Amino acid sequence: MARRIDVTGADGVRLAAWEFGDPAKAGPDPGEAAAPDAPGVLLLHGLMGRASHWASTARRLSARHRAVALDQRGHGRSEKPPEGAFTRDAYVDDAEAALEQLGLGPAVLIGHAMGALTAWQLAAKRPDLVRGLVISDMRASALGGASQREWAEWFMSWPVPFATLADVRKWFGEDDPWVERPNPARGEFYAEVMAESPDGWRPVFDPGQMLRSRETWVHDAHWEELAQVRCPALVVRGLDGELGRAEAQEMVRVLPRGRYAEVADAGHLIHYDQPEAWLAAIEPFLDSLDGE
Repeated sequence: MARRIDVTGADGVRLAAWEFGDPAKAGPDPGEAAAPDAPGVLLLHGLMGRASHWASTARRLSARHRAVALDQRGHGRSEKPPEGAFTRDAYVDDAEAALEQLGLGPAVLIGHAMGALTAWQLAAKRPDLVRGLVISDMRASALGGASQREWAEWFMSWPVPFATLADVRKWFGEDDPWVERPNPARGEFYAEVMAESPDGWRPVFDPGQMLRSRETWVHDAHWEELAQVRCPALVVRGLDGELGRAEAQEMVRVLPRGRYAEVADAGHLIHYDQPEAWLAAIEPFLDSLDGE
């Protein structure tokens, strides 16, 4: 189950946070969730994602942690102001506000892709609020303008509206030109960010806002903020993901307390491609933090 908690982000933007629990397994006794004073975990999805993408991870962690996932601005059920700020500062300030308003800090931040960048920028800015960091498949190097143009063209290629969710799963899992081989997990991932409209299924986000969000970080490298992270940090990469081994290991070297893990048979969406192997990679790290 997940309980919605409203958060006020930067500039008054309304954000939806979701506290997860699994009554069948959580807590010291059957039917009990983790204690309110349990260590906090804030999960941050990537570009186009939503809090529900973390459901299986958050439920697993909820037995020993307060596990909260945030719909970031422009995503999921959070506000999508047409003229709102989609800058790095806005995303970081939103996550900071969530930690403070929910009383989660000092918390472990678990971020995927763009959410990982937000996590390590917040850890650098507010070390008092972050006691651990998990970076899932996010590069610290600049991606460049060509990458932004490719994304704009990719959004234009989407055959929206989709007639059915099955069509969504098939296109993103098989027919999308960015798919090298059939990937049902990728289809499921994108089905989660679609909503039914009168003419079919469309994304719950505005692709233009996604490009505006991405524009604020693809041209810059982020090594400096990475070096400012003082808490223990785990860099996780899928062997077939976007983060190469050499760059991942350099990120670990730059992080003052960096550690490294990789997941076989996983691409960019590690927690969807190999959910059990993903958990096996991060749980020992979380356990080590609890022992400090």
